[in-house]
Amino acid sequence: MNTAFENLKNFFDRIKHIGFWQRIFYWRSIKTLSYDAYNEFKELNTTIEQSKLELEQSKSRVATLEKEKEILESKNEGIQKLEFKITQLEEDKNHLIRNKVQLEKKVTQYEQTEDLRKKDYEKKIASIEAVRDGLEGDRTRLNDDRVQEKEEALQRMKELWKNHQDNVESTIRDVCKNNIIKYVEDVPFKGKPDNTIMIADEYIIFDAKSPSNEDLNNFPKYLKTQAESVKKYIKEEDVKKDIFLVIPSNTTSIVKNHFINMGDYNVYLVSVDSLEPIILSLKKIEEYEFAEQLTPEERDNICRVIGKFAHTTKRKIQIDYFFSQQFLEILTKCETDLPDDIMSSVIEFEKAEKLNPPQEKRSKQILTKDLIKDNEKLALLARAKLMGENDNK
Repeated sequence: MNTAFENLKNFFDRIKHIGFWQRIFYWRSIKTLSYDAYNEFKELNTTIEQSKLELEQSKSRVATLEKEKEILESKNEGIQKLEFKITQLEEDKNHLIRNKVQLEKKVTQYEQTEDLRKKDYEKKIASIEAVRDGLEGDRTRLNDDRVQEKEEALQRMKELWKNHQDNVESTIRDVCKNNIIKYVEDVPFKGKPDNTIMIADEYIIFDAKSPSNEDLNNFPKYLKTQAESVKKYIKEEDVKKDIFLVIPSNTTSIVKNHFINMGDYNVYLVSVDSLEPIILSLKKIEEYEFAEQLTPEERDNICRVIGKFAHTTKRKIQIDYFFSQQFLEILTKCETDLPDDIMSSVIEFEKAEKLNPPQEKRSKQILTKDLIKDNEKLALLARAKLMGENDNK
């Protein structure tokens, strides 16, 4: 810059030190120098203008750069936020990766556990299937055993009914033999009763009646029909107006009414067990030669004994029927309410049990005094047991 404007500098130096004589004699050179200086001044002014313009342009560029800087700074903040978000996302990503690894481990463990559980389940199912097959087999065997037991019981019942007539005849013959009572082999009138005995010059008829099959629902109707059919005997002379129909002991629970009043005669439904006391009660009448010789008191005593016996017999049959019903209900509840394993054990114990009632011998009479003695022993044992329970309390 110092070299470029040297003429202008020299002009100002000469003007500063010019004297009078120099103005007169050297004015041309000064003028020429002034032109040169002016030209340089114009160039300087042009340069200054250009510099101002460049300065304005520079300021404009600076302003633009400031704006760009602000934009860049704003963008930089956005980039920093994005970088922060990227950092957070990276952390979340790493966290998710760690969770994924843990979940994969858990899935692997679950699959292993599930596989073991499945195998254990299959083993248990196989075991249950085996137990079920065993239970089904046991149930089938129990059902077969029950069916067989029912068939055997039914067969025994049928055998009992089949032999009922022979059993009644045998029992009546034994009672007659032991008590000197006449057993009539051939009756002197039409018809053939199963069993006929003679007491006080009267024929007393005992007809044996049993069911025709295992269906006992029609048995009471059958007995009523048979009660009407024995009317033919009543028409005969010297036949007692009381007819006894002897039924099996295991059918007494089916028969609710054990006395049938037929108008001209009476029909009694009795069991085999009651034959002996009935016959012995009837025999008491034979002790008198003529019924009209009995005093009123003796008649009352006889009627009282027979009435009490009849009531006791009916009451016993009624109680037996009641307890038979109760026992049947208990047995039914055992079969329906007890678990199968307990019921099978019950059946096994039941098979092992056996009741042996005293055996009846034809040659041996059942004495009343022996029965009284046994009853007294039982009463003593009951009192002793009662006293022992009271002492414990």
